[in-house]
Amino acid sequence: MEENESLHLSCFEIISQVGMARSCYVEAVDLACDGSFDEARAKVEEGDAFFTAAHGVHTALVTQAAQGEAAPVDILLIHAEDQLMSGEDFKILSERLIRLAERAGIGVEA
Repeated sequence: MEENESLHLSCFEIISQVGMARSCYVEAVDLACDGSFDEARAKVEEGDAFFTAAHGVHTALVTQAAQGEAAPVDILLIHAEDQLMSGEDFKILSERLIRLAERAGIGVEA
C-alpha cells in the first residue's frame, strides 16, 4: 500500500471514530436535559470508546514519526487532528453539562 494511502486511511479512521464519539457526547447531553442521567453517562462511556479508538490511531502515527517515519503533512492529517481535538472538547463539555443538569434538577419531579 502506498505510504500516503496508508496515512489517509488512518486519517479517515480518526475522523470516523471521533465523529461517532461526538455524536454520543451530544446525545448524552440531550439525555441529561431530559433527566436521563444514567443513560447520559452510559452514552458518554460509549463515546469514550470511540474516542479512545481514534486516539489510538493518532498515537500510532505519532509513534511512527518519533521513530523517524514522519508522515507527510497534508490537509487530511490536519483535519483529522483538528477533529480529534474538537472531540476532546465535546467530551469535556458534555460531562460538565450533564453534571450541571443534574445539579439543577432537570427532569426531576419536585
